Amino acid sequence: MIPESFRNPPLPRDPAWLSALPAAIEDRLATWDLRPDGPAKHGSHALVIPVTRAGTPLVLRLNAPSEDVTAHIAALRFWRGRGTVHLLDADPAAGAMLLERLDLHRSALDLPSEDAMAVLGAMVRRLAVPAPPTTRSTADLARTRAESLAPDWLHQGRPFDPALLRAGEEAAETLITTDRDLAVNGDLHCAQLLPATREPWLTVDPVLLRGDPAYDLARALWTRLDDMPDHNAITDHLAILATAAGIPLDHARNWVVFRATDYYLWGLSHGLTEDPLRCHRLITALT
Repeated sequence: MIPESFRNPPLPRDPAWLSALPAAIEDRLATWDLRPDGPAKHGSHALVIPVTRAGTPLVLRLNAPSEDVTAHIAALRFWRGRGTVHLLDADPAAGAMLLERLDLHRSALDLPSEDAMAVLGAMVRRLAVPAPPTTRSTADLARTRAESLAPDWLHQGRPFDPALLRAGEEAAETLITTDRDLAVNGDLHCAQLLPATREPWLTVDPVLLRGDPAYDLARALWTRLDDMPDHNAITDHLAILATAAGIPLDHARNWVVFRATDYYLWGLSHGLTEDPLRCHRLITALT
């Protein structure tokens, strides 16, 4: 049930966790009374095994235990299936989740990019319910990162035009405070939305934040930017996304410019090559 591509990924996994995974699968199948129901699939971090319980199709998801997995479980418990996959059971210490079965063969990546922006924007609105007061704030995240943009740019040897840096800093000035306390998915992109029957699309791997629903619109754009041939296409896609999310276009633009500047510098510092170029395209198209 463990594909070879999961055993030998480009970046090594925890060997102790991987060696214990077969026994962990058997334990979880027995504990939750599950029967395997097809070949396993996986992403970069999680193994997903189709299963049934009393004839009901479900999936068993297994990750190496981590704070991210615990936060993912907490996010699914918070939204309780509103725009997200239903979490039926979980063992955070084991990195195990039992989830409702969605379409494992398609995602919003299969949609034309314009249609995908409308779906993602609608999901932003769907998830925007009052958030727990202890959840990380988008304004706090923006304030902390805005203060480090210029030092980071200087530390990296002024890697791009200072006008782009100023655009990011100016955009951030409108974002470092907010009076909104709505739930926000901090990992908004097409690969995380799968077709479902209970709702047309459901989010499978949300990151729960509190504050401004426009926080992660940049990710929605840069992950489909190769489908946007020029500046006009970028602005058109942003307009579709913002309209579907119910967010004023200028406000959406500010978040995209700020987050793209942030990711531009982060990507360069981590040796990325393609994503910084996408960030450059986004910033120049919108400023």
